[in-house]
Amino acid sequence: MSQPPITGMNVRVVNPPLANPHATASGLVATFPMVLLDLSVEGGSVGHAYVFTYSMLYAPAVARLLQDLAPLLLGQPCAPLALHALLRQRFRLVGPHGFTMMAAAALDMAAWDVVCKQAGLPLYQLLGGARRGTPGYAPVGLSGTEGAMHEAATGMVAGFHSVKAKIGYARVEEDRDVVRALRAAVGPGGSVMVDYNQSLDVPTATQRCRVLDSEGLVWIEEPTTAEDFSGHAQIKNAVHTPIQAGENWWGLLEFRKAIEAGATDLLMPDVMKLGGITPWLQVAALAQAHGLPLSSHLFPEVSAHLLACTPTAHWLEWTDWSSPIVATALEVKDGTVWPSTAPGIGLAWNEAAVRRWLVQ
Repeated sequence: MSQPPITGMNVRVVNPPLANPHATASGLVATFPMVLLDLSVEGGSVGHAYVFTYSMLYAPAVARLLQDLAPLLLGQPCAPLALHALLRQRFRLVGPHGFTMMAAAALDMAAWDVVCKQAGLPLYQLLGGARRGTPGYAPVGLSGTEGAMHEAATGMVAGFHSVKAKIGYARVEEDRDVVRALRAAVGPGGSVMVDYNQSLDVPTATQRCRVLDSEGLVWIEEPTTAEDFSGHAQIKNAVHTPIQAGENWWGLLEFRKAIEAGATDLLMPDVMKLGGITPWLQVAALAQAHGLPLSSHLFPEVSAHLLACTPTAHWLEWTDWSSPIVATALEVKDGTVWPSTAPGIGLAWNEAAVRRWLVQ
């Protein structure tokens, strides 16, 4: 079935506050700057997607890039694979990283949303999957032992028994104290992961990870700079706890290079930085070929669908940071996150909230 041509693109920037600001080794995340895309096609279907720009410094630039791409895309069939190839070609000289990849991801996700709606199917079903849930964990910021306990309790109220904590305190003993407090909070049936957010050099990361080896962690995430594949491989080979990485790798080729370097035990793509749904399917196939468990980073609305179609699906990172803007909440049952059954991704905007937090 041929896909209808693209007839319009509506781009908006919103900046809702986080109910619980999230502290990381890179700074405090207090708001959730989002670029919303509504992609219209002939016949009236509209695909929805959003990207998260981490700071309001960048959101207007990503929005402007999307708007400037309109003359290239209007009239093109809404065919995600072809659009992905077109944008890869157009971005070749500037590189598939940063703002270009964010814009490409928004367009790819919105295009898949359209295709699913045209077929009357949820994304997981269109991709050949069955509806299944993925175990989720709640986020805990770099907020000290008491703050970590409070945030873990908030996650448990939302239905989660597992947490991932930001660490990287002044002393490794503080990292360990937070881990032990969270282990007590989640109980014997829960799981604890930690994330250093790339904050350590390789020798320090190796020393700290060895200290944490006896704490029964599911993984230690990004102990050093994300693109330092050889450094991650050194750490991985020196410790027993699985190393997690991938949220800051841009596109399929970086995943392939990381796997070839033996940089990680586990994979965690970010559907935005990866470039959207189309390259996620490629990375999922790569993970399957190498027997590597794959988890998601942010974007739980689309990630729930993609993990349902990922052969080595592991964990879903749950956040409710988009909830002020997204009209329908994800279904969570006993710590498991389920994809929407509505045609498409299941995204719709709370227009009253969009007007409230609209920046441009």
